[in-house]
Amino acid sequence: MTVVFVANRGEIAARVLRTVRELGHRGAVAYPAVDADLPYVAAADALVELTGPRDFADVDAMVAAARQVGAELVHPGYGFLSENAAFARAVEAAGMTFVGPSAEVIEAMGDKAGARAAAVRSGLKVAEGSDGAVDSLEAARAAAGRAGYPVMLKAVAGGGGIGMAIVRAEADLERAYEQVTGRASSVFGDPRIIVERYIERSRHIEVQVMGLPDGRAIALSERDCSVQRRHQKVVEEAPSPALDAEARAELLRQAVALTESVGYRGAGTIEFIHDLDSGESYFLEMNTRLQVEHPVTEEIHGVDLVAWQLAIATGDSTVPALSAEPRGHAIELRLYAEDSERFLPRPGAIETWRMPTGEGVRVDAGYGPGTTVTPFFDPLMAKLIVTAPSRGEAIERARAALAQTEITGPGANLAFLARVLEDPRFVAGTHDTGLATALTAPVASRS
Repeated sequence: MTVVFVANRGEIAARVLRTVRELGHRGAVAYPAVDADLPYVAAADALVELTGPRDFADVDAMVAAARQVGAELVHPGYGFLSENAAFARAVEAAGMTFVGPSAEVIEAMGDKAGARAAAVRSGLKVAEGSDGAVDSLEAARAAAGRAGYPVMLKAVAGGGGIGMAIVRAEADLERAYEQVTGRASSVFGDPRIIVERYIERSRHIEVQVMGLPDGRAIALSERDCSVQRRHQKVVEEAPSPALDAEARAELLRQAVALTESVGYRGAGTIEFIHDLDSGESYFLEMNTRLQVEHPVTEEIHGVDLVAWQLAIATGDSTVPALSAEPRGHAIELRLYAEDSERFLPRPGAIETWRMPTGEGVRVDAGYGPGTTVTPFFDPLMAKLIVTAPSRGEAIERARAALAQTEITGPGANLAFLARVLEDPRFVAGTHDTGLATALTAPVASRS
């Protein structure tokens, strides 16, 4: 019986463990004392107690925990060490198998400048900007001049919306440059940035790819992740209402080309920025891991991506039975322990926890009744996923499911999610990445 160690926590650990058990394997996790009562701990077959919350980002601590339970496979989930090349190397050096791409590919695609260059070599379009990494204000100014304002400054080693800034005029460049490089240096240990033209009216679209051991890549239909606050996704759906069949096919073709060109193995995501004015899509980055929003892809294709990841990690190039074309429409709502206006975290003990049920409703939860959302981690509590035959029906189902949801104790962003689902722009599918700002900026006018 294979032992799979999940080097993560919360809802993603619980979700991975569910598949591990369904496959007849043993699931193991490490946990800090503050997580002792959470569902992922109860779902594991083997446990290792950590010294504290910070251990999740400690390569040595995670490798030691995996070895202690006799793990053969190590699944990193997302966040923490999931895109850390040193962790992938350490897992392999310890005689275990890392469920993901090689350390070399993680490094290559985790560097935004290098990934941008790889995309260009594979024939993908990129927004105007710097040819490589920028390490001086003068070089940033020159790149911004070529691209034309407004521009986006992005940390080369950044992720999760950290190390980014929009600059609308040259007079604002120096201050933004100092802020982004300083933040990048302190968080990622790398002050380098890239400069790209900022597209005002855009959609954030991504393609799920699976790189097989035999060198082939499979691209599943795209996800639309345009409802974001501070560059963090809040609502995702699949397929995207912004693309027609021709545009969708082209993005999938590009995603396969890039994935195969870098020798990618496992689950990954190719992200694009889609210009609503020109209709063009430009490569943004590649995430070398499973995405938070992977359930919407699973639902419309009828596939378990975690099971597929585990098969690939053992050298299996078989493509599982799945629907090649999207079946219906899926929407994911992220339930955060935060307020619905300023998106500030509001941890606390859960007093009421009522999740929806019914046809086409799925909940991936990291918490439950009587548990506590602590301030030590990202405030994501659960993901509410609905699937229906059409986008309109999926929106209606999401509204009904959200109305059934009740969380008291910590904060919850239920009111914000309800506003999204009722907004005419979202309903019509004409919204852009500025929707969350538009729904929260004029707070006084809604009161």
